Amino acid sequence: MVVLRSYVSGSWRAPEDEGAPLHDAVTGEEVARISSAGIDMGGALEYGRTVGGPVLRELTFHQRAALLKALASHLREHREELYALSARTGATLGDSKFDIDGGIGVLFGYASKGKRELPNDTVLVEGAVEPLGGGGTFVGQHLCTPSHGVAVQINAFNFPAWGPLEKLAPAFLAGMPSLIKPASQTAFLTARLVELIVESGLLPEGSVQMVCGDPRDLLDHVTEQDIVAFTGSASTARLLRTHPAIVGNAVRFNAEADSLNCSVLGPDAAPGTAEFDLYVKQLVAEMTVKAGQKCTAIRRALVPAALIDGVTEAVRERLARVTVGNPADPDVRMGALATLDQREEVRRSLKALTDAGRIVFGDPERVEVVGADAERGAFMSPVLLRADDTGRAEPHEVEAFGPVSTLMPYTDAADAVALAARGRGSLAGSVVTADAEFARDVVLGLAPWHGRLLVLNSEDAKESTGHGAALPALVHGGPGRAGGGEEMGGIRGVVHHMRRTAVQAGPAMLTALTGRWVPGTDRTVTDEHPFRKHLEDLRVGDTAVGGPRVVTLDDIGHFAEFTGDTFYAHTDEEAARQNPLFGGRVAHGYLVVSFAAGLFVEPAPGPVLANYGLENLRFLTPVKPGDELTVTLTAKQISPREGADYGEVRWDTDVTNQDGASVAKYDVLTLVAKRPARD
Repeated sequence: MVVLRSYVSGSWRAPEDEGAPLHDAVTGEEVARISSAGIDMGGALEYGRTVGGPVLRELTFHQRAALLKALASHLREHREELYALSARTGATLGDSKFDIDGGIGVLFGYASKGKRELPNDTVLVEGAVEPLGGGGTFVGQHLCTPSHGVAVQINAFNFPAWGPLEKLAPAFLAGMPSLIKPASQTAFLTARLVELIVESGLLPEGSVQMVCGDPRDLLDHVTEQDIVAFTGSASTARLLRTHPAIVGNAVRFNAEADSLNCSVLGPDAAPGTAEFDLYVKQLVAEMTVKAGQKCTAIRRALVPAALIDGVTEAVRERLARVTVGNPADPDVRMGALATLDQREEVRRSLKALTDAGRIVFGDPERVEVVGADAERGAFMSPVLLRADDTGRAEPHEVEAFGPVSTLMPYTDAADAVALAARGRGSLAGSVVTADAEFARDVVLGLAPWHGRLLVLNSEDAKESTGHGAALPALVHGGPGRAGGGEEMGGIRGVVHHMRRTAVQAGPAMLTALTGRWVPGTDRTVTDEHPFRKHLEDLRVGDTAVGGPRVVTLDDIGHFAEFTGDTFYAHTDEEAARQNPLFGGRVAHGYLVVSFAAGLFVEPAPGPVLANYGLENLRFLTPVKPGDELTVTLTAKQISPREGADYGEVRWDTDVTNQDGASVAKYDVLTLVAKRPARD
């Protein structure tokens, strides 16, 4: 029998005992054994800190992003093998793709964001420079640097692939190694996933470790530089959050816990409408995908009292068409729960729920299955309840973590919000309606209690990923019972693994520390125009000064006629004099920007390939006929692109008048070629 190994301190380690059995959720056969006996937890964490961390921190964000992309491509080539293992957790092919392809998609998503939204640097500069003194010689800025610890992830059984990958991606991109602790029930899939990662040789040694089995004293060894991320039950999250090492060392702790998520049907969505059909279809999907074993699944279906009979009948009809059984059968639409123990846990929860409502579809104790034994496998019928007495506590407090949902009537938007809030915090909610006013009332009412909200109707239905699908670009987490933490969320998830430090210094020193030119730092003006320099030859602070150029009344009139921008402040002297901001005709802001480009541009072909945008444009002082414009263009940030023959240069642009007053400030973004490679 296969005994799952842990990967720690640079090698695969078999446990020192025979371990506990893990079973196929469909057949009941033993799949593997699992144990962490003999694993040095403290040594594994120290290995990540001293071996994985330093190597990762030497890489830039772009280099880490490229490795994530390569890893995603590698794992994608092994999907069929992972699908086969996933089937042994009770998952259908659709369930497996949801888990495995979803996790790989997170890697691709963070790889893309890292390249597009982060600098090709090891430090992230956050926010604007803050002036701290009146003379401009004392300024401050926030820097984000990787934590010098290990991102410890403790995962749930329901997503053995997506769970570890959604935590690995932002931690790796931030420059922080990970230690993966999979849930035992489905650890055989996670173990193979990590084997594939290690076998690829793509990630630096020490950047990924895995412990299979009981975590034992793992958390005893976490320090103030480590981060712990947990996915699982709310009760376990509470225990871990109060662990002495986590409390004593102020360890950053993120929890994503099961919750009593709701979906609200709008009063406008009567039978026959697209929204009614969408609601019914979504509810049944959330009950049956992964056999309802999703922390985002709809547990409370809130329906207008006048529509609840129609919804009940429509959901029952759709559930009756769901085939339960062996996921290997292409006709099967719902597989097994992860374990027999999990099935018994769902049945126990249902006993509490039936005290407050009645079952209107399904039998918790028996189910007809296709291609399998209903008792040897962890099979269960989808169960729909109806709780007409919404005042009872059970539907708002008890979660049956399986193919179970409860229909509940509400009277108006305020009542729907109040019922949802009784769940005391949820990961995900949805509102199915075409009524924008109702949607606004409910969304704003639900927002304080939910990490994510979907508004579903015929407008977005074709592209919507559905009620329960977490996306790498958006926060996945929720308040209160849902754990109070956040996962992913794009760059927010990356910064979670970094330390934010406020640095106070003089402008020149801050420029040297951040690699970004800070106003107040000396500029370098040379005979050679900066646009004649290749990327490697440019230096932060390189400056071009152009002008002056006089702005005439004819210039303003011509620009107005040529562009069609005949706003009165540019064309009507009498009306413009009445404007308290101008007191007479003024130049168009975009005329000023156009003149500035003409003053700083170097027209001959050279290393500058393209201007691809302006950012942070502000018009500060009106420009009147007779004013003289001068532009100062300073290289602010130089970012080589990994694997490309060009890079990005951000130029601080300051347009001033004859009195030295700034009339416009903005950043110009250019693509600049690197020196040609020698043959």
